[in-house]
Amino acid sequence: MPVSTRDGVDDSIRELLLHMPRMVGRAKRLPVPERVRSLELSPRHLSLLALLLFDGPATVNDLAARLEVAPTTVSLMVGELSRKHVLERREDDADRRRRIVSITAEMRPEIQDWLAGSAAAWRTALAPLTPAERRTFVDTLLTYERALDDQGATG
Repeated sequence: MPVSTRDGVDDSIRELLLHMPRMVGRAKRLPVPERVRSLELSPRHLSLLALLLFDGPATVNDLAARLEVAPTTVSLMVGELSRKHVLERREDDADRRRRIVSITAEMRPEIQDWLAGSAAAWRTALAPLTPAERRTFVDTLLTYERALDDQGATG
């Protein structure tokens, strides 16, 4: 017997369950520049690189807070990507004890190319929405992600 509710929540869930695998599949088929592909990056690297590309250079602690992971996790990723010449660390001119992380000038164009297709698709989807609608959409995705984590923790 089909699942349905009067408020249409289950109809929306059905639609999303049908579309999400296709969306993920299409995103995975976006072209990845050869130099980036050869780096064998994981999804966690994508998040780190996207933050640095869109928000600019940052400290490990700032990146950790925005990625919602431990600073040691970010430090390990930065070290790995620094050895691959994707990221660089430099002293903060304002506080020599701090290190600022950024994408190397050499890799920046390829990282931009890698993220451009996905960013363009999101821009097309989000541009017609009001700021409040965009916030609701992003909050909904974040809630979905947390609910998946909760299911994994209890399942």
